[in-house]
This record gives sequence, structure tokens and C-alpha cells, in this order.
Amino acid sequence: MKAPDGCKSTTHAALRIVTGLMFWQHGAQKLFGWLGGVGGTGAGVGWFTWPVGIAGILEFFGGILILIGFKTRSVAFILAGQMAVAFWWRHFPQGFWPIQNGGERSVLFCFLFLFLWTAGAGKWSLDDMMARGSSTE
Repeated sequence: MKAPDGCKSTTHAALRIVTGLMFWQHGAQKLFGWLGGVGGTGAGVGWFTWPVGIAGILEFFGGILILIGFKTRSVAFILAGQMAVAFWWRHFPQGFWPIQNGGERSVLFCFLFLFLWTAGAGKWSLDDMMARGSSTE
């Protein structure tokens, strides 16, 4: 049974929105210590420290951009790269299988972002609104 096109575009948008919201939370933890995180200046994690501060910036602001669907393809490409680096640098040395090395979130986010890089933001996004606006002029 084939899903109607409207259903596919709605689930595409929902996937982008939820992915952005989940990713934003990781950045909020790293940068501000929100949501049970360990970040923020009180924890000694500065915004531009390597790698936690830089990862926090990418996750917080990148998550927001993915959530609202602005410059989605470019942002998703960068974030997919960040997650690939996170997996190979931090998780893979602990073992081959992501379920054993704690890297399953990195792998899933990487492939979600690769999907968004190739498919774009979909509907309910600033990218879509700007594309529709420029095509009517």
C-alpha cells in the first residue's frame, strides 16, 4: 500500500522538527547545563572550548535551524559530519557495535541529517516558505 503524498510530506516535516528539537537539547545541556546537563560556565565548559563547547554550539544553534527549517541542507551536512566525527572519535574506540560503544545516538543523528541534506526541509519550514515566496515574484 502506497502512502499518499500529503502523508509523506507531513511525516518528512515531523521528522525534521523532532530531530531539530532532540538535537537542540544536547546543545542546551552542553552550553547552559539545562535539562540535566553538565554545561555552562559554572561547570567550566566555555562556549569555544574544544570539543564540548564547539559541539554545544553546533548542536544548540544547528538544532534550532533544523527545527525551523532554515538553510536545512547546509546545516544538515555540517551536523552529519559532526556526528560522524563524534562516532569515530569518541565511540568507535570503545568497540565496533554502536549499541556496545554508546554511539547509537550519533549514528542515528548522522543518518537523519544525511536524509535532510538530500531531501531538504520539506513543508512547514522557512526554506519552503522562502522558495514559494521567490517563485511567485
